[in-house]
Amino acid sequence: MTRWHGRVAPIMVALTTAALVAACGAGGRPDDGGGAAATGITEDTVRIGGHFPLTGVAAPGYSEIPSGHKAYYDYVNANGGVHGRTIEFIVRDDAYNPTNTSQVTNELVLSDQIFAMVGGLGTPTHSAVVDFLNGERVPDLLVSSGSLQWGDAPGAKPFTFGWQPDYEIEGKIIGRWVRENLPDARVGLFLQDDDFGRDGEQGVRRYLDDQIVEVTRYTSGNTDVAPQIAALQAAGVDLVLGFNTPSYTALTQLASLKTNFEPRWFYSNVGSDPALVGSLLARFSEGAVRDGASLLDDVLTTEYIPGVDAPDDPWMRLWRQVWDTHGAEGELTNYRVFGMSQAYTFVQALQAAGPNPTREGIVEALEKVGGGFSGPALAPFRYSADSHLGISGMQVIELHGGVGQELTPVLVTDIGDAPIREDDSAADDAPPGDGIPDVPPAVG
Repeated sequence: MTRWHGRVAPIMVALTTAALVAACGAGGRPDDGGGAAATGITEDTVRIGGHFPLTGVAAPGYSEIPSGHKAYYDYVNANGGVHGRTIEFIVRDDAYNPTNTSQVTNELVLSDQIFAMVGGLGTPTHSAVVDFLNGERVPDLLVSSGSLQWGDAPGAKPFTFGWQPDYEIEGKIIGRWVRENLPDARVGLFLQDDDFGRDGEQGVRRYLDDQIVEVTRYTSGNTDVAPQIAALQAAGVDLVLGFNTPSYTALTQLASLKTNFEPRWFYSNVGSDPALVGSLLARFSEGAVRDGASLLDDVLTTEYIPGVDAPDDPWMRLWRQVWDTHGAEGELTNYRVFGMSQAYTFVQALQAAGPNPTREGIVEALEKVGGGFSGPALAPFRYSADSHLGISGMQVIELHGGVGQELTPVLVTDIGDAPIREDDSAADDAPPGDGIPDVPPAVG
């Protein structure tokens, strides 16, 4: 299961991967055209970057994502890299503050001269830099957010690509499941007050408009959610749909305990990691809640890649091997799995860009062959010239003892009026024996 998302001085954490074996021949210095070396590319390295909340309110969970990236890049580097080049990943801390995001992105692009931004995290934060990255013609790949703006209008943001399912299709899948299985529920919405909440609500309303009796919103950083919980309770809500980050899952649970509000909860994938929410509940309650994860028993959510609750899944066996051999301190978590899964996709894109990659070339590769990329995702990617949106679906699950129990097959759809249908095209996907993606056809 992939569950994830103050002003402090930004810190730079350089997660630099070194070549552990002799690189094979790169075939000459790459060009961006006209004989100029591609920015961030040398004969033996590719330098990429990402902005993540390593500190601040969103750091729990999300700060672990880049360590998953780094572990997989180190693994690839130890196996010869991509076209003979090792991957260097530079991570800067934005503390989930858009002002900081602008500053650190400027540093990554102008000072560090990265080839591409990979996995930049957060809807409000990445919104502050997406136009700058496209203006500078920097590939802005696999954004760690499900906002529609990363892929629904490639003409406006030609260098930006999403990765995870967007919040609108998640809302559609949630909405249809509730309509079919809980048709008499009085539904209340608890939404982050940005594209995260708005896109999710747009999807939900396609199926549940007449069941929604109350809508509440919160601003990230304001930790008092008592007014929102009181409004949901006063409206007689018996099912809450939450499009919120993990901290706010914990806060809604604590606020509800105080008022004896006991609805059914359905949290979007972003806010439903049992281990993280459990630890946040213990911390926020100052120890009053000792087994916070148990509060998420019977909670409904969604899943689009296998997580640590599926240790026998072949992808989880690969991620365990990667983490055991190249991981940093700490245990393997769903957030680190998320980072490794994104990194696997980036490696395929870099492979497809050919032995002499350019910024324009990796964008072209994603558009032409990215829709056929393999990986741990339960549903196919939607990449094409007309769509830069990522994974096309997920399944509904119910949490019990920190483990997700499947309630539906994999369901796929697209934005707008696209129907929801079952899909098993990724059911037999498994990683190659060496854990390195098979090289897709080079573009150009």
